[in-house]
Amino acid sequence: MKKIVIDPITRIEGHLRAEVEVDESGVVQEAYVSGQLFRGIEIILKGRDPRDAGLMAGRICGVCTNSHFRGAVSAVEDAYSLTIPKNAEIIRDLMAMALFIQDHVVHFYHLHSLDFVDITSALQADAKLTSKEAHRYSDKPFRNSNAHYEETIKKLQNFVDAGKLGPFSNGYWGHSDYKLTSEQNLIMISHYLEALKFQTKISKAVAIFGGKTPHPQSIVVGGITSVADMLNPQRLNDYLFVMKEAKEFIDRTYLPDAKLLATAYRDEIKAGVGRANGNFMSVGGYEFEGEEKLFCSGIVYGHDFENIEEFDESKITEEVDRAWYKGEEVFYTDLNEDGSLKTEKNDDKYSWIKAPRYDGKVMETGPLARVLISYKKDNTLIKSFVDEFLEATDLELIDLSTTVGRNAARAIETGYICEYIFKLVSRLIQNVKYYDTDTWTKYDFEKLPKDAKGRVFLEVPRGTLSHFVSIKNQKIDNYSVIAPTTWNATPKNFDGLRGAYEEALIGVKIEDTAKPLEVLRVLHSFDPCLACAVHIVDTKGKELSRYKIKSI
Repeated sequence: MKKIVIDPITRIEGHLRAEVEVDESGVVQEAYVSGQLFRGIEIILKGRDPRDAGLMAGRICGVCTNSHFRGAVSAVEDAYSLTIPKNAEIIRDLMAMALFIQDHVVHFYHLHSLDFVDITSALQADAKLTSKEAHRYSDKPFRNSNAHYEETIKKLQNFVDAGKLGPFSNGYWGHSDYKLTSEQNLIMISHYLEALKFQTKISKAVAIFGGKTPHPQSIVVGGITSVADMLNPQRLNDYLFVMKEAKEFIDRTYLPDAKLLATAYRDEIKAGVGRANGNFMSVGGYEFEGEEKLFCSGIVYGHDFENIEEFDESKITEEVDRAWYKGEEVFYTDLNEDGSLKTEKNDDKYSWIKAPRYDGKVMETGPLARVLISYKKDNTLIKSFVDEFLEATDLELIDLSTTVGRNAARAIETGYICEYIFKLVSRLIQNVKYYDTDTWTKYDFEKLPKDAKGRVFLEVPRGTLSHFVSIKNQKIDNYSVIAPTTWNATPKNFDGLRGAYEEALIGVKIEDTAKPLEVLRVLHSFDPCLACAVHIVDTKGKELSRYKIKSI
């Protein structure tokens, strides 16, 4: 048995390490995924005014800022039983939906696509054949002229000639597991560059109602503060203009590229590469009309989509048996002499990430879980999008539960979110038209309960996010967060159950153990955010470590 260590794993948020044990054929037999970053964000909230929770919790991550901001404020509102106006809920949703789109596009192109796209191969592409190839996946391919592709090749060649590949440095170019043709590689690289421009534009949509992004500031306990923007026709038009451009990019670029990838890697999809244990969780949310919601809630065990159970928050537990904690104290263990994690015993601790469980089971959460559960619960908002994608790629629903399938699920989700956004804006305009301009629920803080507890469960780009707050004497007494990556990257714990990351790696064949591209593909498909996943700190104020920086 041979051990392969990848540390750090790049193109993610935070610090992640993976160790896999492979047999003589290079097939993964065991995996250990470790969160390597120790953080203490939650302790900063202790003793603070509950109304400030959002501004501080939003700093948990530089990517998921809006998600944690809203989560913290909503948890406090739940503690005080405050119901916010419909307009405030819509504006929060508009910000969230824009973040979904931005996050999914950035993940696909800038964090994950280079696991499938060979830069050096794209230099050999024929511009005319590339244009023809693009028409296989879209009736109206984005920027599909011969001149555009020739210019893209020239840009890549300039990178190579200068000896500075920039964002394309340190790839496993030429790896035998790259399946795309030269022309397909050129299509994807062209869209990689276009997506750099796209993400700056879509971020404006969040900033219109959030004041700025990252770290928006317009969400407050009781509602939102961006009422002037809500009532300003020009601002609403600015938002709609950005969304129309976004929808065009998704329809003509992102979805077609997801189809391209699914077609090229069909054999891997059908072989179930990257499939975890089939336990999925979604808490649903984002009201559409009446009881209808954008996402459905539910629990699936073992890919049994015909028996979806209702989500029950009382079944959630969180353990630290194999995380580097001992009660309330940090309990970090040194590495082995060869630099590997200590994992020989079933009680060895090997990650800063805690171990959440649902009814004693590990769960996978994220776009894949939402798409599968919503589809099987006959959510009319999503069903046609899933059917169209599966028909175009000749795949089945179970095929989405794979490495490439997770990317397909993100693209599908982004497509129907783009449809939903315009209906949300229409609802907001209708409210304003009929003189409903409420954006904040008035309350007297001094008359609110001195002691209270609240929680919120939200679906955010990477999956299910929950915030829990305990308030004593009008100050935050305790705060806890379980983020999507906490669920997906959980260590084994004493129960021996692998989390989604680890389970998805089992059985993966690594062609070249010196270039473990296949491991990166699986892990990147979850869009890891380790900054969100680790938050415990020593509550006794004990000095844990002291560091000194030496100048050389």
